[in-house]
Amino acid sequence: MVSFIKLIMQTLKVFIIFTGCTVLFYYGIMWISEEYQNYHRYDEPEGSALRVSNPVKEDSPAWLDRLKLFYLNGE
Repeated sequence: MVSFIKLIMQTLKVFIIFTGCTVLFYYGIMWISEEYQNYHRYDEPEGSALRVSNPVKEDSPAWLDRLKLFYLNGE
């Protein structure tokens, strides 16, 4: 009988620890999700930001040359 009670107590302890860790993990994921949901990644950059792309000019290579360049770069 004592062994049965020990088994029940061990099972209950594992269940409580598992449930506690699951709840903690869930609220941690929700907190991280809420942090990044309010993050405005498409805002205009502040400070000394540089433009990294140039507008396409009219004397640019034809579409076939651009396609070859695309495949050669492996992008």
